Amino acid sequence: MITVHHLNESRSQRVLWLLEELGAPYEIRFYERDATTRLAPAELKAVHPLGKSPVIEDAGQTLIESGAIVDYLIRRHGGGHLRPALDTADFETYQQWLHYAEGSAMLPLLLKMYVGRLGEAGAPLQPRIEGELANHLGYIERALQGREWLLGDALSGADVQMSFVGEAARGLRAGYPNIDAWVRRFQQRPAYRRALERGGPYSMAS
Repeated sequence: MITVHHLNESRSQRVLWLLEELGAPYEIRFYERDATTRLAPAELKAVHPLGKSPVIEDAGQTLIESGAIVDYLIRRHGGGHLRPALDTADFETYQQWLHYAEGSAMLPLLLKMYVGRLGEAGAPLQPRIEGELANHLGYIERALQGREWLLGDALSGADVQMSFVGEAARGLRAGYPNIDAWVRRFQQRPAYRRALERGGPYSMAS
Protein backbone atom coordinates (compact mmCIF):
# COMPACT_ATOMS: atom_id res chain seq x y z
CA MET A 1 0.00 0.00 0.00
CA ILE A 2 1.30 3.44 -0.96
CA THR A 3 1.32 5.97 1.86
CA VAL A 4 1.13 9.67 1.01
CA HIS A 5 2.24 12.09 3.72
CA HIS A 6 -0.08 14.90 2.74
CA LEU A 7 0.33 18.49 3.89
CA ASN A 8 -2.70 20.70 3.41
CA GLU A 9 -2.44 23.39 0.72
CA SER A 10 0.68 21.91 -0.79
CA ARG A 11 2.25 20.20 -3.78
CA SER A 12 1.20 16.83 -2.39
CA GLN A 13 -2.31 17.45 -3.76
CA ARG A 14 -1.06 16.62 -7.26
CA VAL A 15 0.30 13.30 -5.98
CA LEU A 16 -3.19 12.40 -4.78
CA TRP A 17 -4.57 13.38 -8.18
CA LEU A 18 -2.02 11.19 -9.95
CA LEU A 19 -2.86 8.20 -7.78
CA GLU A 20 -6.54 8.67 -8.54
CA GLU A 21 -5.77 8.81 -12.28
CA LEU A 22 -3.75 5.60 -11.98
CA GLY A 23 -6.36 3.85 -9.85
CA ALA A 24 -3.61 2.78 -7.45
CA PRO A 25 -4.58 1.99 -3.84
CA TYR A 26 -3.16 4.42 -1.29
CA GLU A 27 -3.63 5.77 2.18
CA ILE A 28 -3.17 9.33 3.42
CA ARG A 29 -1.50 10.57 6.56
CA PHE A 30 -2.58 14.15 7.14
CA TYR A 31 -0.46 17.07 8.36
CA GLU A 32 -1.61 20.64 8.96
CA ARG A 33 0.38 23.82 8.41
CA ASP A 34 0.98 26.09 11.37
CA ALA A 35 -1.78 28.70 11.22
CA THR A 36 0.67 31.57 11.85
CA THR A 37 3.86 30.60 10.06
CA ARG A 38 2.25 28.44 7.35
CA LEU A 39 5.13 26.00 7.80
CA ALA A 40 4.82 22.23 7.93
CA PRO A 41 4.63 20.65 11.38
CA ALA A 42 7.66 19.08 13.01
CA GLU A 43 6.06 15.64 12.72
CA LEU A 44 7.03 15.51 9.05
CA LYS A 45 10.70 15.44 10.04
CA ALA A 46 10.08 12.01 11.54
CA VAL A 47 9.17 10.84 8.04
CA HIS A 48 12.03 12.56 6.21
CA PRO A 49 14.75 14.87 7.63
CA LEU A 50 13.74 17.79 5.40
CA GLY A 51 10.26 17.85 6.92
CA LYS A 52 8.64 18.71 3.58
CA SER A 53 5.69 17.39 1.60
CA PRO A 54 5.04 15.48 -0.59
CA VAL A 55 6.60 12.34 0.78
CA ILE A 56 5.48 8.86 -0.15
CA GLU A 57 6.33 5.46 1.23
CA ASP A 58 6.05 2.41 -0.98
CA ALA A 59 7.67 -1.02 -1.04
CA GLY A 60 10.03 -0.09 1.78
CA GLN A 61 11.19 3.14 0.15
CA THR A 62 10.67 6.73 1.23
CA LEU A 63 10.62 9.18 -1.67
CA ILE A 64 10.59 12.98 -1.78
CA GLU A 65 10.43 15.57 -4.60
CA SER A 66 7.30 15.81 -6.71
CA GLY A 67 9.01 15.10 -10.02
CA ALA A 68 10.71 11.98 -8.71
CA ILE A 69 7.45 10.82 -7.11
CA VAL A 70 5.44 11.36 -10.31
CA ASP A 71 8.07 9.48 -12.33
CA TYR A 72 8.21 6.62 -9.81
CA LEU A 73 4.46 6.17 -9.48
CA ILE A 74 3.92 6.10 -13.23
CA ARG A 75 6.77 3.63 -13.77
CA ARG A 76 5.79 1.34 -10.90
CA HIS A 77 2.01 1.64 -10.90
CA GLY A 78 1.05 3.13 -14.26
CA GLY A 79 0.94 0.03 -16.42
CA GLY A 80 2.21 2.05 -19.37
CA HIS A 81 -0.31 4.85 -18.90
CA LEU A 82 0.31 8.60 -18.55
CA ARG A 83 3.71 8.67 -20.22
CA PRO A 84 4.99 8.32 -23.80
CA ALA A 85 6.94 5.31 -24.98
CA LEU A 86 10.62 5.45 -24.02
CA ASP A 87 11.93 5.44 -27.59
CA THR A 88 9.98 8.51 -28.74
CA ALA A 89 10.75 12.22 -28.93
CA ASP A 90 7.66 12.85 -26.82
CA PHE A 91 9.28 10.99 -23.94
CA GLU A 92 12.15 13.47 -23.85
CA THR A 93 9.67 16.36 -23.87
CA TYR A 94 7.76 14.64 -21.07
CA GLN A 95 10.94 14.34 -18.99
CA GLN A 96 11.72 17.98 -19.60
CA TRP A 97 8.35 19.06 -18.18
CA LEU A 98 8.86 16.88 -15.09
CA HIS A 99 12.08 18.73 -14.29
CA TYR A 100 11.04 22.17 -15.55
CA ALA A 101 8.10 22.52 -13.15
CA GLU A 102 10.19 22.86 -10.01
CA GLY A 103 13.60 23.52 -11.56
CA SER A 104 12.55 26.72 -13.37
CA ALA A 105 8.85 27.55 -13.52
CA MET A 106 8.05 27.76 -9.81
CA LEU A 107 10.93 30.06 -8.86
CA PRO A 108 9.49 33.38 -10.14
CA LEU A 109 6.08 32.48 -8.69
CA LEU A 110 7.64 31.88 -5.28
CA LEU A 111 9.70 35.05 -5.54
CA LYS A 112 6.58 37.05 -6.36
CA MET A 113 4.89 35.71 -3.24
CA TYR A 114 7.80 36.17 -0.85
CA VAL A 115 9.10 39.49 -2.17
CA GLY A 116 5.54 40.82 -2.21
CA ARG A 117 5.51 40.47 1.57
CA LEU A 118 8.39 42.94 1.84
CA GLY A 119 6.33 45.87 0.60
CA GLU A 120 8.40 48.82 -0.57
CA ALA A 121 11.63 47.06 0.41
CA GLY A 122 10.99 44.51 -2.33
CA ALA A 123 10.07 47.04 -5.02
CA PRO A 124 13.51 47.04 -6.75
CA LEU A 125 13.17 43.31 -7.43
CA GLN A 126 9.69 43.45 -8.89
CA PRO A 127 10.59 44.34 -12.51
CA ARG A 128 12.97 41.38 -12.74
CA ILE A 129 10.41 39.04 -11.18
CA GLU A 130 7.66 40.25 -13.51
CA GLY A 131 9.97 39.76 -16.48
CA GLU A 132 10.73 36.19 -15.47
CA LEU A 133 7.06 35.45 -14.90
CA ALA A 134 6.21 36.71 -18.38
CA ASN A 135 9.05 34.64 -19.82
CA HIS A 136 8.00 31.38 -18.21
CA LEU A 137 4.23 31.77 -18.43
CA GLY A 138 4.63 32.83 -22.05
CA TYR A 139 6.61 29.67 -22.72
CA ILE A 140 3.91 27.46 -21.21
CA GLU A 141 1.18 29.42 -22.99
CA ARG A 142 2.84 28.78 -26.37
CA ALA A 143 3.37 25.10 -25.54
CA LEU A 144 -0.38 24.70 -25.01
CA GLN A 145 -1.35 26.50 -28.22
CA GLY A 146 -3.72 24.32 -30.23
CA ARG A 147 -3.62 21.39 -27.81
CA GLU A 148 -5.50 20.23 -24.75
CA TRP A 149 -2.52 18.83 -22.85
CA LEU A 150 1.20 19.53 -22.75
CA LEU A 151 2.00 16.54 -24.95
CA GLY A 152 -1.00 16.84 -27.25
CA ASP A 153 -4.35 15.09 -27.04
CA ALA A 154 -3.74 12.91 -23.97
CA LEU A 155 -3.14 13.73 -20.33
CA SER A 156 0.28 12.67 -19.04
CA GLY A 157 2.38 12.90 -15.91
CA ALA A 158 3.74 16.15 -17.36
CA ASP A 159 0.34 17.78 -16.85
CA VAL A 160 0.13 16.46 -13.30
CA GLN A 161 3.59 17.73 -12.42
CA MET A 162 2.99 21.11 -14.04
CA SER A 163 -0.48 21.50 -12.54
CA PHE A 164 0.78 23.24 -9.40
CA VAL A 165 2.52 25.85 -11.56
CA GLY A 166 -0.73 26.60 -13.38
CA GLU A 167 -2.66 26.78 -10.14
CA ALA A 168 -0.07 28.96 -8.40
CA ALA A 169 -0.37 31.42 -11.29
CA ARG A 170 -4.11 31.86 -10.73
CA GLY A 171 -3.85 35.61 -10.24
CA LEU A 172 -2.08 35.96 -13.57
CA ARG A 173 -3.94 33.49 -15.77
CA ALA A 174 -6.29 36.06 -17.29
CA GLY A 175 -3.40 37.09 -19.51
CA TYR A 176 -2.71 33.50 -20.57
CA PRO A 177 -5.90 31.97 -21.98
CA ASN A 178 -4.31 28.65 -22.96
CA ILE A 179 -2.98 28.11 -19.45
CA ASP A 180 -6.29 29.13 -17.93
CA ALA A 181 -8.24 26.72 -20.14
CA TRP A 182 -5.78 23.92 -19.36
CA VAL A 183 -6.13 24.46 -15.59
CA ARG A 184 -9.91 24.52 -15.82
CA ARG A 185 -9.80 21.35 -17.95
CA PHE A 186 -7.74 19.28 -15.52
CA GLN A 187 -9.62 20.60 -12.49
CA GLN A 188 -12.82 19.13 -13.92
CA ARG A 189 -11.43 15.63 -14.34
CA PRO A 190 -13.19 13.06 -12.15
CA ALA A 191 -9.87 11.84 -10.71
CA TYR A 192 -8.93 15.40 -9.75
CA ARG A 193 -12.27 15.87 -8.00
CA ARG A 194 -11.88 12.57 -6.14
CA ALA A 195 -8.42 13.66 -4.97
CA LEU A 196 -9.93 16.86 -3.57
CA GLU A 197 -12.53 14.85 -1.67
CA ARG A 198 -9.85 12.66 -0.14
CA GLY A 199 -7.22 15.33 0.45
CA GLY A 200 -9.38 17.99 2.05
CA PRO A 201 -9.58 21.76 1.47
CA TYR A 202 -7.33 23.08 -1.29
CA SER A 203 -7.74 26.76 -2.10
CA MET A 204 -5.94 26.59 -5.44
CA ALA A 205 -8.75 24.50 -6.93
CA SER A 206 -10.66 27.63 -7.82
